[in-house]
Amino acid sequence: MEFIDYYKILEIDKSASAEDVKKAYRKLARKYHPDLNPNDVTAKQKFQKINEANEVLSDPEKRKKYDQYGKDWQHSEAYEKAKQEQGQYGGGQQRYSGQADFGGEDFSDFFESMFGGGGARGGSFSGGGRQVKYKGQDIQAELRLNLRDVFSSQQQTLTVGGKNIRLTIPAGVENGQTIKIKGHGGAGVNGGPNGDLYLTFLIQNNTKFKREGSHLFADQDLDIYTAVLGGEVMVDTFDGKVKLKVAPETQNGAKVKLKGKGFPVYKTEGQFGDLFITFKVKTPVGLNETQKNLFVELQKLSQDGK
Repeated sequence: MEFIDYYKILEIDKSASAEDVKKAYRKLARKYHPDLNPNDVTAKQKFQKINEANEVLSDPEKRKKYDQYGKDWQHSEAYEKAKQEQGQYGGGQQRYSGQADFGGEDFSDFFESMFGGGGARGGSFSGGGRQVKYKGQDIQAELRLNLRDVFSSQQQTLTVGGKNIRLTIPAGVENGQTIKIKGHGGAGVNGGPNGDLYLTFLIQNNTKFKREGSHLFADQDLDIYTAVLGGEVMVDTFDGKVKLKVAPETQNGAKVKLKGKGFPVYKTEGQFGDLFITFKVKTPVGLNETQKNLFVELQKLSQDGK
């Protein structure tokens, strides 16, 4: 099995913190996301490797095993069990503890002999008539949804490997986010636990709103009369319309915040981000002569007042 450097894939150092891993994953997942790189096979392969690297390095236990065992990290439990088996049934040899060298072999050599082919899944080790149990294959899958689908929690039934899996999708899940569904991967070997299902969400935004985490952003047209004199306008939020007061002399590009009118905060019941509205003041068109004359008068009054 060829060694894959997950740190290199995420473009981070081995000393990177959990937060560094998270930031690197989000940055690269957005860059190589299939929706942003349609028909780009290289980008799709890169995206898959990024998800695989994040799956390991974002999990403290998996990262610890990966750092210690390298490409054979998934078989670390079988390795430790085999050391015990050799110590217990190896013709009077003592039990091994710590970094036993198995006659000078490195981890890869040991897994080669143990599993027959560089640690490939499906093998077993027999020591004194006992077989090692080890975890089944993890499965990667994608689920495509629209932004409105994740505004509220919902249940969906997925078919993976011929089996139906019913799961609840929490409101506020983000594009490119991956969640683990324990025990729904490949079957374990020799009675070992099943692998896990890693589900990545691909969320398409077909709304007028721009989303950043739990916050939403939108533009609102404003006629010049309301911008100058002030008043009220009806604005769209993600789940309906609200009446918004406009202050007199509102400038083009002015922003207002509607607290709690943004997107649900992931896995935080009843908590929402904010909605930020940017006013776009529209210049009137199709004026008749009377209206034009009024603007001329207004211009003169403005100049006289200087």
